Order: sequence, then C-alpha cells, then structure tokens
Amino acid sequence: MLRRILHYNRLRADNSRVIMPHFSRRWYASDPIKNTKELESPERLIKRSSMAAEPLDFSNNAPVNRVKKRPLLSDSKYESKEYQLPKWKEAFAELVLRVFRLDMDKIRAGPVSGSYYYALCKEQGLQFENEPLSKTARFFYEDLKLPRTFSQWFQIAILHEWLLFVRMRGMPFKYGKNYQQKLVDRTFSDIELRLVEEMNVNSGRIRDQYLKDFHSQLRGAVLSYDEGFFTDDATLAAALWRNLFGGRKNVDIIHLEAMVRYVRSQLYVLSKMSDRDFALGNFKFVPPDEAVELLTPTQEGEIRKKVIEKYELIDKDPNTLPSQRSKLSYKN
Repeated sequence: MLRRILHYNRLRADNSRVIMPHFSRRWYASDPIKNTKELESPERLIKRSSMAAEPLDFSNNAPVNRVKKRPLLSDSKYESKEYQLPKWKEAFAELVLRVFRLDMDKIRAGPVSGSYYYALCKEQGLQFENEPLSKTARFFYEDLKLPRTFSQWFQIAILHEWLLFVRMRGMPFKYGKNYQQKLVDRTFSDIELRLVEEMNVNSGRIRDQYLKDFHSQLRGAVLSYDEGFFTDDATLAAALWRNLFGGRKNVDIIHLEAMVRYVRSQLYVLSKMSDRDFALGNFKFVPPDEAVELLTPTQEGEIRKKVIEKYELIDKDPNTLPSQRSKLSYKN
C-alpha cells in the first residue's frame, strides 16, 4: 500500500500534488500541466478497480429507519429556503446593524457555518432505509463499499467538516474560530436530535455516552487528517484508512488512492478562495464524479481580477446594505 501511494505522489510531483475546481462545472488548478493526461475523477478511478472489496463485517449494514421525514436541518422556518423575512423586519435589522455598527462577519458565522456548511457536510453521506441515495452517498456506500450505518455517516460528515476547518483556520483568528465553533455546535446538537428522533435513543445517559464517543472520534480524526495534510499522501491515506474505512483489512488500495485525490481536490479549491468568498458561503464540495484540471497562472489571474472587481463594486456602492458588507479580504 505504501509503495503505491508514494508512486502516486511522484506521478503528481510536477503538478504540485494538489488539484482544484472553480466556478463552473469544469474544474481547474493553479499550475500548468506537464505531460497532460486525461484526468480521472475519484469515482471513475474506483470503477477500474479489479478488487471486489466488501465490508469486513457483512452484517454491519443498518440504514437509519426514521419514523417520520424531517427537513435536512430543522423544522424552523428560518432555515427553510422558501422563507422570506417580512420587509419591516428586514428594514429594522438593517437599522440595528447600521446604528450599533455590529460586526456582520461575526454574526454571519451562525447562518453560514452553523447552517449552510453543516448542511453540506451532513448530506454527503446521508442515508435512510428504503430511500434512494444521493449521488455522493452512492459514491461512499456503493463504490467505496462502506457500511450503511449511523457511525459511518458521522465519519463521512466529519471528514468534510475537517476540510472546512482547514480553510477556517486561514481566516483571521477571531472569525475562523467562530466559524469552527458554530459548525461543531450545530453538529452535536443535530446528532443529539437524530439519536432521539431517528435512532430511538431515549435515555439521556446513553445519549450522553454516544455524544462523548462521537466527540472523541472527531478529535482523533481531525488530528490524524491534520498530520496527513502537513506531511504526505501516504500519511493522509493512512488517516483515511483508520477513520473513514474503519481500519478494515481488506480495503481496496484504489479506493484509498481515490479518496486521497478527493481530499486534495477539496483542499486546493478551498485554498484558492478568498476569505470573503468562503465566509459568505460561496463554496460547494467537488462532486466525486467530476475530474479536476490545473489552472494556468494566466487563468488564475483572470479569475482573481473578476473577484476583486466584483467586491470593489459592492464596497463602493452606497446602496449596499449593512448585512451585505464584510471586512474580510477578497484579495487573498
């Protein structure tokens, strides 16, 4: 396994070892490609694997059987995509922001990180019994052969949360820390709700034990993924094997290679987003069935120019509402 992953690193050495998508459905990255080959998406890479991998424990397949359907996030009307705040409430909120000069970048962390970004992480591996899987969930449960359990969903969710944590750490400290905290708080409040409503765990003592276990898993996963991020792809593959794949012995090496490619793609995209773009919730995960191409310096410069022009117009416009303003950089 180690030799294969290291070989994968060498093959990509001239291409900066990382890949990235951008605005359209065609994806790019930062350096010119040498000896260009057709790039494969993680999903396509898995399709050509010749190893018929199966979960180590064939009985470990327990899709969540929810009693009733509920929204992705909550029953609150404020988190509904269709809900619009009454005009008088909007006007009053804008007045409060303007008069008291409230920090909108701090306020925005709740709806962006605690709501939108958590929803992105949650839905990647969301699965219920007798209900069709999303495209991304099929990638994890059918292509990667991961067991359909609540614990496995949590591992998929925290992998995506860690990806966001990495970018949040690049923001000014007080904002990045706030975004991370909102995401973690929402994760565990939602898990507690799901344990009651979907897993029928009605004992407070048992729920607390589950939450402690999930918290330990989160801390361990973040530490191991950080190590892989700061070292090499072999270490990252080992972290994915221990956490996402549960350390199972019959894991397909192609699956690990595909997941390393998947993770590096997301990280590169996040590294190329400005603080303001990311803080406003303009990020989406790269789908596993989409490949990534590299941006030339010229292409990257053109994109940065358009972003700067966009936010300069917003900042200079006297009609821009206080809720639409931000102090975060759009040039980094």
